[in-house]
Amino acid sequence: MALNAALLEVTERIIRRSADSRAAYLDRIARAAETGPVRAHLGCSNQAHAYAAMGDDQAALAEGRAPNIGIVTAYNDMLSSHQPFETYPALIRDTARRAGATAQVAGGVPAMCDGVTQSQPGMELSLFSRDVIALSAGVALSHNCYDAAIYLGMCDKIVPGLVMAAATFGHIPAVFLPAGPMTSGLPNDEKARVRQQFATGEVGRDALMAAEMASYHGPGTCTFYGTANSNQMLMEIMGLHLPGASFVNPNTPLRKALTVAGTRRAIEITALGNDYRPAGKVLDEKAFVNGIVGLMATGGSTNLALHLPAMARAAGIHIDIDDFADLSAVVPLMARVYPNGLADVNHFHAAGGLAYLIGELLDAGLLHDDTMTVTGGGLRDYCTDPQLKGGHLTWAPAPRISQNDKILRPARDPFQPTGGLKSLTGNLGRAIIKVSAVADDRHVIEAPARVFHDQDAVKAAFKAGEFTSDTVVVVRFQGPRANGMPELHGLTPTLSVLQQRGLRVALVTDGRMSGASGKVPSAIHVSPEAAEGGPIARLRDGDMVRLDADAGTLQVLADGFDSRTPVTADLSANRHGIGRELFEMFRQTVGPATSGASVVV
Repeated sequence: MALNAALLEVTERIIRRSADSRAAYLDRIARAAETGPVRAHLGCSNQAHAYAAMGDDQAALAEGRAPNIGIVTAYNDMLSSHQPFETYPALIRDTARRAGATAQVAGGVPAMCDGVTQSQPGMELSLFSRDVIALSAGVALSHNCYDAAIYLGMCDKIVPGLVMAAATFGHIPAVFLPAGPMTSGLPNDEKARVRQQFATGEVGRDALMAAEMASYHGPGTCTFYGTANSNQMLMEIMGLHLPGASFVNPNTPLRKALTVAGTRRAIEITALGNDYRPAGKVLDEKAFVNGIVGLMATGGSTNLALHLPAMARAAGIHIDIDDFADLSAVVPLMARVYPNGLADVNHFHAAGGLAYLIGELLDAGLLHDDTMTVTGGGLRDYCTDPQLKGGHLTWAPAPRISQNDKILRPARDPFQPTGGLKSLTGNLGRAIIKVSAVADDRHVIEAPARVFHDQDAVKAAFKAGEFTSDTVVVVRFQGPRANGMPELHGLTPTLSVLQQRGLRVALVTDGRMSGASGKVPSAIHVSPEAAEGGPIARLRDGDMVRLDADAGTLQVLADGFDSRTPVTADLSANRHGIGRELFEMFRQTVGPATSGASVVV
């Protein structure tokens, strides 16, 4: 199948746009690789410090002839998705020994949960934690003792931060080993219904707590298709997972077998062997285009419109939000997973999952097959399912027919002809919108603005009964420079209730929404942000705002708008408490949302 013309055009312009920075990056990692096994260049005292606690592995490490794998782990037991990683290092070390290699935990990285910090001050550290993770992984790998790295991480900022580190250390191979999603619990639509009932006072906190605990009930990622599971899709379609690894439940024999196989593969692809696959070569322009295509085809998280540009910049590649929009126009929406449908990721996986979806996209000319992956071949390797037969892990061709067409459909007969993310431009700046869950008759909202400076004020106005007509709710001073760009997921029940009451409502914000932002049209990541004096800071209550997702525009229909003086806000309350004091430098130096809102790249 010939490649789609738009796919080729977007890929080629990214290559052109990135030519100088990518060439410089590849030169850097080539020079790093030329030095050979890094441990050979360490002094004896340096090495003795590195191996002192390694027991029976000391001799193999000192000889330096066998691969040594560095493990970077985001383990903690507060996050359900990261709790299974507690046992991974021991399994990885044992697997490495059996293969004649060694493995060490190079270091840990923080892993915070947006689900815990939603609507709390800690959420203002969330986006910045991605760059802290990249920095922490950089510190771990700076000991320069490793021939490959295994990355253990799953959720919202953890995977992007680890990819940024893997790209920075692009001369060594990288394998990402996931833990998988938790088993299915309370259906997501029922959980959402109880949340809305609580927002309107129909049920009490005891009913809300019972519903939440029945939904989030075990180890693994949350089962809706938010940022965490979008990350797992990305790692597979970009070639950093083993085929079929993303959505196998934790603590199962197949999950363990995939962890063992991933460790063996990390050993096989070092520069000491004959199949050297450095991370910087895996993470090329085509891989990032494939990642965007996967995001569109699955209706993935809006947060990845921030993370993918930041991840790409770490590899010398420049992605723009228009690249997302142009790919969205040609990539069909093939999956309906909550919040875009009733199914969860376990149902998606059972219906055929990524193996089916990748095969369909390849056959439609919508993915690059000729990318380097951690497997022995290209992306066609990912059209297979891992299976345990007689205790041995094998991969078999995946079914070419969806097992449930209410969840997963072929590219020729999708749920929608276009993908889930669009870019918006106009006199309010640039923004993105996720439309895969938004009804067609709500793609265009034109209504008076009601302007707020935090989400609590929106909730208070709702409880006071102030929303009685069509409204564009504007929440500004929520960008990275203002307060770290927290997710405003706490607004979802409120806005959903207003929409269910028959009002035409939309959200416009320079902040973020969750990957589960749902059915209310939301123009997010507005840039320039209010804290930089962007146009959103000139909005006033009553201004007519038109959000047109079909035309890709975000306009203020008010005379004299461009000549207004931007308002300012007292942001001092965002500067202290729950660790926010430590991140003042980040707020002052962070880049715009359009380039990933990053501090380090």
